[in-house]
Amino acid sequence: MNIRVILGLVQRYSLLFVRNPVRGFELVFWPAMELLVWGFLTMFIQKQTTGDFALFIRFLIGATIFWDVLFRAQMGVAISFLEDMWTRNLLNLFAAPIRLREYLAATACMGLLRVTVVVVVMSLLALGLYAFNLFDLEWSLVPFFALLMVFGFSLGMISISLILRWGQAAESLAWAVPFMIQPFSAVFYSVDTLPKVMQHVAWCLPSTYVFEGMREIVRTGAMDWNSLWIAAGINIGFLFISGAIFYWMFSNARKLGLLTKIATQ
Repeated sequence: MNIRVILGLVQRYSLLFVRNPVRGFELVFWPAMELLVWGFLTMFIQKQTTGDFALFIRFLIGATIFWDVLFRAQMGVAISFLEDMWTRNLLNLFAAPIRLREYLAATACMGLLRVTVVVVVMSLLALGLYAFNLFDLEWSLVPFFALLMVFGFSLGMISISLILRWGQAAESLAWAVPFMIQPFSAVFYSVDTLPKVMQHVAWCLPSTYVFEGMREIVRTGAMDWNSLWIAAGINIGFLFISGAIFYWMFSNARKLGLLTKIATQ
């Protein structure tokens, strides 16, 4: 794997944000709006009731930030591919001496950069508006964020695979794929809220263990390491399967001429 190639691709994708302020604004606008809406909605509900909602607010704010970690990691991979498709640069890119693993590594780096920017912005907003300090979780953030980002990368490869198979008609799936698993991931509620059938599906997703673990730390301050090790194992499985699907779809698209069709549409 050539590091210079990866850094060159990362620089190319980064320049899209540096030279176009609208893209940079959009990167932080939607996460900020999501946090504001959910946060103020929770505060409104608190004022209308007599119960103690302090813990619930922490659950919701934490879940919102953690969900955006997964979503932005996925979008970093998927949107990088779409950018090349929109600018009709796919043929130029893959005609160059760039290996698929180098391309995927570069898009994963873009996902990491997106996550970093979004987490910083949302953490500052949460601290200033809701007195929620994300870093109270301390070292728990490291495995949480790592698991969510790896799962996001897996979903990103699945998104690209679907676009390779169905072309521009499947563009919307780049945004839809993460939300297909959101109800099962128990982002804003505990797993036992789900019907039994959905609970079985939920425990097959690594993201479920992360969100349950986040709530457990906020509630008790204790980390369930066994659950996180299970989540790590599931994550590795998802990463392997999504990578295999991507390589298979890319190979088929190249053999059938779909890659040329997508790149010139």
